[in-house]
Amino acid sequence: MSANLFDAAGMGKDAPRPLADRLRPQKLADVVGQDHLVGPAGVITRMLAAGRIPSIILWGPPGTGKTTIARLLAGETGLAFEQISAIFAGVADLKKVFEQAPIRREQGRGTLLFVDEIHRFNKSQQDSFLPYVEDGTVILVGATTENPSFELNGALLSRAQVLVLNRLDAAALDALIGRAEMFERRALPATAEARMAMIAMADGDGRYFLNILEEVFAAVPEGGAPLDPESLAWSVQKRLPLYDKAADGHYNLISALHKSVRGSDPDAALYYLARMLVAGEDPLFIARRVVRMAVEDVGLADPEALHQALAAKETYDFLGSPEGELAIAQAVVYVAAAPKSNALYKAWKQASERAKQTGSLMPPKIILNAPTKLMKQQDYGAGYRYDHDEPDGFSGQNYFPDGMGRESYYEPVERGFEREVRKRLEYWAKLRRERQG
Repeated sequence: MSANLFDAAGMGKDAPRPLADRLRPQKLADVVGQDHLVGPAGVITRMLAAGRIPSIILWGPPGTGKTTIARLLAGETGLAFEQISAIFAGVADLKKVFEQAPIRREQGRGTLLFVDEIHRFNKSQQDSFLPYVEDGTVILVGATTENPSFELNGALLSRAQVLVLNRLDAAALDALIGRAEMFERRALPATAEARMAMIAMADGDGRYFLNILEEVFAAVPEGGAPLDPESLAWSVQKRLPLYDKAADGHYNLISALHKSVRGSDPDAALYYLARMLVAGEDPLFIARRVVRMAVEDVGLADPEALHQALAAKETYDFLGSPEGELAIAQAVVYVAAAPKSNALYKAWKQASERAKQTGSLMPPKIILNAPTKLMKQQDYGAGYRYDHDEPDGFSGQNYFPDGMGRESYYEPVERGFEREVRKRLEYWAKLRRERQG
């Protein structure tokens, strides 16, 4: 009865399947773009040759072959393949797998448990794997698009080997075109420029790329004129960039932007800024980070950098998107092109650390106010020299706590305005030595 219902709904075994499913590799060597894992000298190839498959976490972007590799691993090792998705599965589903696996084991067959989106399981759910992974009842293969270091329990990570899958490059995607053409028994009806556009649209996602190819084959009848980039844009839906404001894409791109600014490369900085804005990042989040870049990586080498960053934030508040985004771009370029110094950043870290270590020391009485008679009797403020009344407006007194000694934290660099600051500090150091004897 249920089989008839599936057939009636078009879901029987002969029902049409997406091209991505029909072209799914039948052996590990056919997986494209992951030679470091499944090539002749790949990690998984060596595991199979050694006859030992540990629990594995497959970490990589969507459409790079995580599910396929897990399924083929089970097939090539003779293990029973159990697949669940952390999005839909719960404790009952896991319990069922864990009850069946020991029975198979007694019958001489192991179980490969594939958990898609494993990072979506909470800590207690992840902990439930541990005894079964530990004693080998199941070989766990988890798939995740998120950084396992942040999303998976340390106990689980210590029992599994993390394997990283790469985005599919142009060569790997071109290989998929060849397979699709063999399956369809005709050349892809697209110009060379349109092919390059499709590869760019896929953004390294093989499954999405095969869906594009399927749409193109369906859009152009055999013998029809091939699609050019303009007609391609009408035929397929553009893929939004892979980006999650709460996940790796967010942190990777803001890190790339910050390091491009620090490295004085305004072109790369503009590129990553555009990547984030196109993907939907909050412009004010970026503006705040540019302020941070101005004080951390430029500092007093160019004090105007901070003004530019703050002005960009104010301008965006006033104009909004998209006009205000240009102000953020201006600030990014200014900070990237400014002379760099982290002298102030380092000085602040050193001073903060010393404050934690010596936080109970009193400042010298000479620089303390004496608002009461008792404090005057205790010599608070006694002997203080008012700098404006001293030659050169500088007394050279000691301001550090008694017994601590003078320390140096801020060492300006020989770049930008800090070159001038350095001259001033060296001049005052000379006067201090002279006036303190």
